[in-house]
Amino acid sequence: MRSNIVTEAGLPTRFKQWWEGIPFLTSMVVAVCGVIYLVCLLVGYDSFSEVCFWPSAVLSKAQVYRVFTSIFFHGSLLHLVFNMLALVPLGSELERVMGSIRLLYMIVLLATSSAIFHILITLIAAYNPIVTYYHFMDECAIGFSGVLFSMIVIETSLSGVQFRNVFGLFNVPAKLYPWLLLVMFQLLMTNISLLGHLCGILSGFAYTYGLFNFLIPGSSFYSGIESSHWLSTCVRRPKYIMCTGGDPSGYIPTHTTRNTASSETLSGNMWANLSSWMPRREVAPQSAEENSRFPGRGRTLGATQTETVSSNASPDSSLQTRLLESGNSPVHPSTQEAIARNDRRQEGINTDTTAAVSVVSDEEIQKLVAMGFDKTQVEVAIAAADGDLNVAVEILMTQQG
Repeated sequence: MRSNIVTEAGLPTRFKQWWEGIPFLTSMVVAVCGVIYLVCLLVGYDSFSEVCFWPSAVLSKAQVYRVFTSIFFHGSLLHLVFNMLALVPLGSELERVMGSIRLLYMIVLLATSSAIFHILITLIAAYNPIVTYYHFMDECAIGFSGVLFSMIVIETSLSGVQFRNVFGLFNVPAKLYPWLLLVMFQLLMTNISLLGHLCGILSGFAYTYGLFNFLIPGSSFYSGIESSHWLSTCVRRPKYIMCTGGDPSGYIPTHTTRNTASSETLSGNMWANLSSWMPRREVAPQSAEENSRFPGRGRTLGATQTETVSSNASPDSSLQTRLLESGNSPVHPSTQEAIARNDRRQEGINTDTTAAVSVVSDEEIQKLVAMGFDKTQVEVAIAAADGDLNVAVEILMTQQG
């Protein structure tokens, strides 16, 4: 009897801990969807034709509100639970990296772009001269799953993983993961909106490939919203995540925001614009005179704290040379051991670069080069990161930040 009491008392506590661990916006979306379903259940509301995404009504009656009302309504308890359980890990990861207000903007953008894709495909299917499928015009779609498919594509792209696990059964290449889910849901479940999920995937890929960069505001836009008085109550919430920072230990890598004109005006290459909405990691200010290969600030032993390593020193110079630049200061035996270890590390970097790069495919290296990084810097960063692409990207972004 006692064990049953402990178990029953522990469930509310576990649920509270689980709920408190969900960031602000993600928990609000879950709460809104849950409350809407509960109210519909209590009042007996089932006229989803008034709120669903209905292409015919959107086009003929200009009922644009359906783009947003449709994503918060769900047809059954299983539909709601399944979508929300998928949203919690996806939304939490993205919100911790992007910030709460940026994730909100992204959801609005994804819902809108997915609806546009839906309309375009429906029109092509209904009015093409070869084979017409007019029934797509009268499909009534509800649920958050379209946005979820977009978020799956974005999270997979930003995480840099090569494989994804499908329901704990088997692994598939990350690029095929959303497409496999699309096919599996269509085959295993009934009354599933093929176009809703497909357009969510297309919207996610369009986002990751930079097609929406001209629609992504700069950091000042989000900072202005967060500093407004009408949002102060939300910002003060403990679960709210500011756009100026995130959790550096999150699974998705964070990148330093570039304070350049090109990133603020949403011009330049794709990666510069993509990194403009990533939160700044809290780092100590670095001196302008820092090593171009290994970022950081050095100081000679026996010198003052403000004395830094000369910018004219060779990047490959040993630690012993830099230590002796300040004069004939004595060197402790432990310092000599540190010097020897550093020299071996410097020599090992050059010899291990080829081995580390060989682990990473040429395709991955070319992707980083296409993002605007120098190939030599990419190879050195990969070697310094022991072949870990996420760490290598952080090194490269830190160097160019």
